Amino acid sequence: MNRSDVVSALNLPESARVDQRVPKKLLLENGAPTASDKRLITDAIEDIQWLAALKPNTIGVPEYRDTQREYLEIAVLAVTLRGAIKPTSLSRLVELVHRAVPYPVLLLLVDEPTLILSLAHKRWAQNEAGKIVLDGDLMSASLPCTASGTTEADTKARPEAEHAFVQSLAIARQPQASLHALYQGWIECVQALHAARRTGSYQAAATPEQAAARRQALADCKRLEGEISRLRTLAAKEKQMARQVEMNLALKRLQTELATTQQQL
Repeated sequence: MNRSDVVSALNLPESARVDQRVPKKLLLENGAPTASDKRLITDAIEDIQWLAALKPNTIGVPEYRDTQREYLEIAVLAVTLRGAIKPTSLSRLVELVHRAVPYPVLLLLVDEPTLILSLAHKRWAQNEAGKIVLDGDLMSASLPCTASGTTEADTKARPEAEHAFVQSLAIARQPQASLHALYQGWIECVQALHAARRTGSYQAAATPEQAAARRQALADCKRLEGEISRLRTLAAKEKQMARQVEMNLALKRLQTELATTQQQL
């Protein structure tokens, strides 16, 4: 899979296409609060492309306003990295790109051999008038990245869940009530992919309640896996037999709870 595959699946209307290169200077000026952030942007990013501006007059979806935020536009950006970087640096870089743009961003980041699709809601800052901040955690999906020019056979060979995920990204398949609803639709597509990687089947949420339940189940799975990993590390270091038995029983309980939670996805 490559960037072109995902852009094609989005089915961006010509009226929304921008296809302009964005100078790194703009990112440095608006999204790099520290010297280390500036070095990261300078050293890691090869190219930034502004692919599309999704507005009411370009895609026919109304803007959104409430007391916490206003969504007048969604920016579709593509960032190509120069080479592999550490996971912590990559996470920080993705966050910096989202923070630098005053609109919600659908970010496609090419970090070969991986293509990352990332989203994050935004809201007004509570203590600083006019400032926009990220609202909640980043929501990202990693896909195997292939060179451009893949054949039809290559496409069919993709894991079924990933293929279904990419096909579900089309703008026309997202909620059309507002730009906020459309953006949330993409976030729920990413959540559905995370669920599919546990269940083996990609299924879009049928209702907002189902999406919320899946979001909670995914968070619970992540928490339980963290507890299991921590307990396994402790058990491996434990010398007392009684404590080892106790920890193994606790591990089995957590694994049972994890299996039950995964069934809720």
